[in-house]
Amino acid sequence: MTTDGRRLRGLRSREAILEQAVSLASIEGLNGLSLGRLATATGTSKSGFFSHWQDKEELQLDAVEWAVRQWTEAVVAPAMQAPPGVRRLFALHEARLKFYGDGVLPGGCFFFSVQAEFDDRPGAVRDRVSRALHDWLGFIRRLVGEAVALGELDGSVDPAQLAYEIDALGEMIVLHSRLHDGPAAYVHGRRAVLQRLRALCPDPALLPED
Repeated sequence: MTTDGRRLRGLRSREAILEQAVSLASIEGLNGLSLGRLATATGTSKSGFFSHWQDKEELQLDAVEWAVRQWTEAVVAPAMQAPPGVRRLFALHEARLKFYGDGVLPGGCFFFSVQAEFDDRPGAVRDRVSRALHDWLGFIRRLVGEAVALGELDGSVDPAQLAYEIDALGEMIVLHSRLHDGPAAYVHGRRAVLQRLRALCPDPALLPED
């Protein structure tokens, strides 16, 4: 029981550190993570970090994994509750907007921050960030393909192209909401994807009008 208790406390400590790391990285990037700052924020001794990670790169890689898990639970899982097809595709975009709008992360989006940080830095962290982006775009493409197969999107739709457009519009909401339009960015970003999908949907009544 004592061993199990220590293991549980260790797991909770590790998860608290990763949650804080992802939060800070959304503002300062992964290279901006300071072990001292994380230790203070989580009430963990610096020596305690080395019971979980041997070096900063290991921490960065685990932070990416935690961010993927957070995104899956907060964005992907709610969208999957919608009916398959075009409604699920739009539900994914709306779940993404809700994630940003709720201020889950102080910087808006972990991946928006670290993609720009690691796009020209070869190494294990870049590879993991790249894979996360590849998997995310692949997921959107699968939803587009599903909608096409169900006849809820025009058969001429290129899933890769539409997935790219939806993701790009989502990313711009992070930037514009902070530097330009504020709350209006969410309205514009939602409407842009909605109008695009309605124009491609043989039965636009499946989607909201606005």
